[in-house]
Amino acid sequence: MRIVDIRETAIPLKSKLANSSFDFSEMTTSVVAVITDVVRGGKPVCGFAFNSTGRYACGAQMRARFIPRILAADPGTLLDAGGDNLDPAKIFTCMMRREKAGGHSERSIAIGTIEVAVWDAIAKIAEKPLHHVLAERYSDGKVPAKVFCYVGGGWYWPGQTIKDLQDEMRRHLDAGYTLVKMKVGGLPLEDDVRWLEAVLKVVGSGEHLAVDANCKFDRAEALRYAKALAPFKLRWFEEPCDPLDFALLAELASVYAPPLATGENLFSTPDVENLARFGGFRADRDIIQIDPPQAYGIGQYARTVDMLARHGWPRRSLFPHGGNQMSLAIAAGFGLGGAESYPGVFGDFGGFADDARIVDGAIALSDRPGIGFEGQAALYRIMRELVQ
Repeated sequence: MRIVDIRETAIPLKSKLANSSFDFSEMTTSVVAVITDVVRGGKPVCGFAFNSTGRYACGAQMRARFIPRILAADPGTLLDAGGDNLDPAKIFTCMMRREKAGGHSERSIAIGTIEVAVWDAIAKIAEKPLHHVLAERYSDGKVPAKVFCYVGGGWYWPGQTIKDLQDEMRRHLDAGYTLVKMKVGGLPLEDDVRWLEAVLKVVGSGEHLAVDANCKFDRAEALRYAKALAPFKLRWFEEPCDPLDFALLAELASVYAPPLATGENLFSTPDVENLARFGGFRADRDIIQIDPPQAYGIGQYARTVDMLARHGWPRRSLFPHGGNQMSLAIAAGFGLGGAESYPGVFGDFGGFADDARIVDGAIALSDRPGIGFEGQAALYRIMRELVQ
C-alpha cells in the first residue's frame, strides 16, 4: 500500500460577490488529489480536497516542498500500525520536516489541504464516510444522524437592493435554514443597520441572524458597531476587527454582551490558544470558527479542539468555517455546534452534495465513503480531471 502520486491544480472561483473588505474576482483555490495503489470498486482510491474559500491557491508550496517529501518517503513509514491504511499523523510529520517554527499561514493551507485529501483516501480505503472515521477516533464513536447548518449569505452584490437581500433570506428560510448570516461594514453604519432591520423583518428575531464584518473595523468603528448592534441581540457578531488583535477583541467582549465570533483567519493551535487566553472570548456564548483545511488539517484541528477543551470550551461552541463537504464531515465527526453553508456562491465549490436537503435547520448525513465529493457532480468532475 502506498501513495503513488499527489496532484494539484488551481481553479478560479469566477465570483462577483464581495464582503466588506474585498471582492472575489481574482480568487482561486487549489484542488488536490492523493492517488493510492489501493483498489476499491475496480478503481484506485483517490483522496480529494480543496483549500476552502477565501485564500488563494497554494500549489507552489505543495510542489516545491510537501508533495516531494511524501513521495520520497519509504511508503511503509506512512502506514498505520496495522499496515492496512495510511497514517495521517505520520504523513503530517513527513510534510513538516525541516520546517521552522512559526510562520504558519505560509504553509498551513498547503499542508492542511493535502492532509484533508489524505483523510478522504483513508475513509475510502476503510469504506466508511469520513464523519464515521472521525467520530470513531475523536468523538467516542458518536455519529450524529444530522448536523445543524446555517447560511453564510448576505453578500454585497453589484446593484443589490434591500429587496434583493430580503428575497435572498426568504429563499434560505424556504430551503429549510433557520439561521442566516449577512455582511456588515461595506456600507456606512446607518445604512448597514437599515439593511439589518430589513432582514430581521424576514427572519423574525436576532437569534436567527448573525453578522460578519470580515475583520474590517479599527477600534473606533468596531466599538461604534458593537454599540449599534447590541440591542438586536444577534446570534453572533463575527470578525469585528483584525483576527490577531486580541486586546481589541477582549475590549469588545467587555462591552458587547451578545456573542462574538472569530477564528477562520487563525492558522495554528498556538494562535487559537492565544485567542482563548487573551482575546476575552467567553466559552458560554462566543463562537470559534477555525477552517481545518487552512489550519494544517484535521489532525491539527483535533489538537486545537483538545486545547480549547482544557480552556473550558465546549464543542457546541465550535463551528468550522468553509461551507462545504469537508467542514460538514468535520462538524459531524467531532460533534461540533454546526456547519456553515454557501448555497449559490463560490461556483462549484460552495454547498454540499446534490441530493442534500435542509430540514428545520439541519442537514442529514450521507453514507458515501470519504468526504462525499462524489455526490457533487460539478465539483467531482473537476477533481476527476486531476487523475484521468
